[in-house]
Amino acid sequence: MGLVTTTEMFKKAYDGGYAIGAFNVNNMEIVQGITEAAGELNAPLILQVSAGARKYAQHSYLVKLVEAALIENDIPIALHLDHGADFDICKSCIDGGFTSVMIDGSKYPFDENIELTKKVVEYAHDKGVVVEAELGQLSGIEDDVNVSAENASYTQPDQVEEFVGRTGVDSLAIAIGTSHGAFKFKPGQKPMLRFDILEEVSKRLPGFPIVLHGSSSVSKKYVDIIQAHGGNLADAIGIPEEMLRQAARSAVCKINIDSDLRLALTAGIREVMWEHPEKFDPREYLKVGRAYVKEVVEHKIKEVLGCEGKAAEMSK
Repeated sequence: MGLVTTTEMFKKAYDGGYAIGAFNVNNMEIVQGITEAAGELNAPLILQVSAGARKYAQHSYLVKLVEAALIENDIPIALHLDHGADFDICKSCIDGGFTSVMIDGSKYPFDENIELTKKVVEYAHDKGVVVEAELGQLSGIEDDVNVSAENASYTQPDQVEEFVGRTGVDSLAIAIGTSHGAFKFKPGQKPMLRFDILEEVSKRLPGFPIVLHGSSSVSKKYVDIIQAHGGNLADAIGIPEEMLRQAARSAVCKINIDSDLRLALTAGIREVMWEHPEKFDPREYLKVGRAYVKEVVEHKIKEVLGCEGKAAEMSK
């Protein structure tokens, strides 16, 4: 099976009350861990690449890694650009084999966001590629995205109909309280998502796929492993998984996960290098990190996203 767009994935997810996992990839081990988990659980999958990942691993390497994953796993996979900053990077990914791109114009005024998004949509749709956009801004840091808490803003539901109508975008990322990175909340602060905003957006855009960015839960297991082996992540706090599952049962069709994968890979590497300081073969410590990445994705698919076995629903 070749790469697919997210169109059918999102329709099935919306109607079925589950979400598709959009997992960020940076290297071979992360791609393998994610796709092995999804393949064994027969789950549809979105592999997404940030601007930082393209700088680190290069576009062609990442595309070929995903193509290799398609050979090894008979599941629907979409290749998505995460947080495209401008038209040029979106065009590069569209022309370079991606089946989905995100244009992130959320930092611009409303009309400028519409103008930029519409330009990307028109180019992408002409090439058979789908587009995600964003209204509202999440706080936190992820690669080239850096938004302070003061500059973060919730999505305004009264803007979504006009935005989607004028741009022709295929899915919409909204800001309801999630954030990028592993330090989403301060110690003692109660995590909270604005489900009232999600509900209002859903009413205004019936049947339309909604996306949640910044949705890592920062598992205590991997934080503890990192802490026990020389790390310093004591105050890392993520989004409670029960909140994400609630979102997946509604209009949210795509949930983005990045930090949880980084934590898992780092936990495996630190564990081996701390306990076996004599080891210097990268395969020894990356193998454990890859296994933890796979473990994270298996858990997300089963317990959070609800998409286990859903690949069978997709057209082949």
